[in-house]
Amino acid sequence: MNNIFEKGKVLKMAELIDYSAGGVVSKQVLKSEAGNITLFSFDKGQGLTEHTAPFDAMVEVLDGEVEIKIGGQPFRLKEGETIIMPANIPHALFAVERFKMLLTMIKG
Repeated sequence: MNNIFEKGKVLKMAELIDYSAGGVVSKQVLKSEAGNITLFSFDKGQGLTEHTAPFDAMVEVLDGEVEIKIGGQPFRLKEGETIIMPANIPHALFAVERFKMLLTMIKG
């Protein structure tokens, strides 16, 4: 496990991941049989193409701005905003501005 995510310590998630020019960076925070938590950064214009997941996923925007499409409906989120993407519904992400997010997926 990555020692950056020390247990029993106060963490500032947005400071624990850097941006990569023209890229996407991910760091796994926690993983268990129940699900996982992953920290991401996306440079402006980057994203994830439409896909589905077999369980609900919560996106918390830590910095910047993203457009998230869920079942074809677009949502614009900025720092401090959160959305829950339902299981088995197609979704996609696009960095309107560079952004960081914390993704929490819980298996149902």
